[in-house]
This record gives sequence, C-alpha cells and structure tokens, in this order.
Amino acid sequence: MRTAMGVWRWRRNPLRRPTDLFEAWVAFAALVCVVVVAPAVGWVAGLRVDGTLQQAAYAQRQERHLVPAVVVRPAPAPAEEASAEPSAQRTSPRRTQIVASWTAPDGSSHEGTVPAAEEPPRTGDRFRIWTDTRGRVVGRPLDPSAASFHAGTAGLAAAAAVAVMAVTVRRLVVRRLMHRRYIRLDRAWAAAGPDWGRADAGG
Repeated sequence: MRTAMGVWRWRRNPLRRPTDLFEAWVAFAALVCVVVVAPAVGWVAGLRVDGTLQQAAYAQRQERHLVPAVVVRPAPAPAEEASAEPSAQRTSPRRTQIVASWTAPDGSSHEGTVPAAEEPPRTGDRFRIWTDTRGRVVGRPLDPSAASFHAGTAGLAAAAAVAVMAVTVRRLVVRRLMHRRYIRLDRAWAAAGPDWGRADAGG
C-alpha cells in the first residue's frame, strides 16, 4: 500500500526529480512480484514437481515388489571393519548385514547380502524385502505423501527465489539511482562552489 501511495504521490509533485517516479514504479513492480508473481511461480512449480514425482512413485510401485525372505547366515564382516577400533564401531553403528534367500516375482530363487530387519538376526527368521520383477534388491518405492511434501518444498523454494530476486533487483536499481543523484549533487555543488560566500553572489 505504501508503495502504491508513493507512485501516486510522485505523479504531480512539483519537487519530483526525474528518477523519483521511476524509483517508485520499480518499488511497485517489486511489490507485485513478491505478492503476486512469486506465489504463482511457486504454485506452478509445485504442481509440475508433484506431477513428476507422483508419476515416478506410481512407476516404482508397479516395478517394485515386497517379497518374503529368510535369514540364511550372518554375512562375513569386511576386512576394514574387522580391523577397526571398537570405539569407532560404537560411534558409527550400522545395520547388521546378513545372507538371505528369497524368491522373485518371476519365480527365480536368489541369495544375497542384505541389511537385517531385526537385531540380532537369527538363522531362519523371515522378513520382507523390496525387489524388482527379476529379484534384484531395490529401495522402497517413493511414497505419494512424501512426493507431495517434496513438491511443496520445491514450490516454496521457487516462490522464495522469485521474491528474493525481485527485492535484490529493486535494491540494485535504487543504489544505482542514488549513485547518479550523488554525482549530480557533486556537480551542482562544484559549479556553485567558487561563488559561495561572496558578498555580490546574492547569498
């Protein structure tokens, strides 16, 4: 509101300098960008990202399957972990690796090293893992609610970026205008300087 009033105030003000109205319009444009353009950009960006992530989540749910697996035996510890200090192992806990067997959706049998579902793992325990159609271990598919959350975050980031850009451009323009005003003031002062204080200068 103050920005709009500033534009109106400078329309017919007799003290208006050439740059005053331009500065007011720049401030008004920045306000419009922050209030209108930034939310619109954030909304569009959020919708586009949400559509992309929802499609990816749907594709992952179609391609990934939760299949039963059986603990066969503990997996051998890597050499670097076996030689590590006990204090270092305590400060960086990791899930126990086990050798498990499972049957893929296509009927093929598989055996491999996977993280244990429970601690401590026991031979013969049953749990479930995510695999693709051929039985290769994959990550959990993207949840639709998580996709919406990421899309909302992306929309907010886009809106904030537009708002920050608008404010930054306004500040740069105002700084440039102030610099030009100081230059003109210095020139006017330099022109009036030699006559300053003279009795016949009319001061």
